[in-house]
Amino acid sequence: MYFLYTIIASLAVFFILKWLKKRRYCTDLRRLDGKTIIITGGNSGIGKETAIALAMRGARVIIACRDPDKAEKAVREIKLKSHSLNVLHMELDLANLSSVREFCKSFLQREKKLDILVNNAGMPGVLEWTDNNFSMCFGVNHLGHFLLTNLLLPRLKECAPSRVITLTCSSYKYQKLDFQDLNYNQLPFFTYCRSKLANIYFSQEVARITEGKGVTSYAVHPGFVQSGWTCHYSILFRMLVQVIMWMFFVPCEIGAQTVIYCAVSDEAAKHSGGYFIDCRPATLRPFARDAAVAKKLWEASERLVNLA
Repeated sequence: MYFLYTIIASLAVFFILKWLKKRRYCTDLRRLDGKTIIITGGNSGIGKETAIALAMRGARVIIACRDPDKAEKAVREIKLKSHSLNVLHMELDLANLSSVREFCKSFLQREKKLDILVNNAGMPGVLEWTDNNFSMCFGVNHLGHFLLTNLLLPRLKECAPSRVITLTCSSYKYQKLDFQDLNYNQLPFFTYCRSKLANIYFSQEVARITEGKGVTSYAVHPGFVQSGWTCHYSILFRMLVQVIMWMFFVPCEIGAQTVIYCAVSDEAAKHSGGYFIDCRPATLRPFARDAAVAKKLWEASERLVNLA
């Protein structure tokens, strides 16, 4: 009898875990021939799976990341899996604003088109600092992408209709921004939450300032994904989290589906400035829809990156 109960309990756990990990797939088969796409952090995780999927649809895909060796390896894998040779790498370190400016200068000289910008790269909650003395989370997740998008925005407008997709996380709901301490870098999880909330405000403000100019903007929560973010922590922590991720998190291929959806879907284009989960629009907490806060963050970010 005990053996039977064990089997029933095991099956119940199996089906619960399977249900928790069930996610929608992007079913839109639109081609992207002739389109040029930048994906930050496209050498691994969700970024690489997004690159494979969009390259398979005929796009010219540029993965932007800081490690040339990892990037070249990723380019070979993406080409092999997508059966496309139109994939390349350009060096970009989002933790260094000079690198962001150099990347944009080089890209604008080399490439005549930019149709989709995927702000995918991100840092987990680590108490480190960027080369410009910003907290690593806020500096990479928000400020690096903020400067990158602004410098590339004229090209996106020239190539309209175009799209900006920024990855965020549902953990935004656990924190609010403190404009007296945007560079907050104390509790790792809260630091991460604030950077993800900044991503949402940023995406909304991109939609506002480009309204009527052919550029649409989307904030995407890809779900909780089995990515490589644990590499920034100790071996013991990695081992523990790997078990949890295996049980409850989804593979990167599934995590990329909502990004792909926002890159190709006509339906998504009707919701510029929206927040997407599981290939459909989702509702944000009221404080995360505050247009005045989004504008204030934009103006503060302009000063921090010396954009004005």
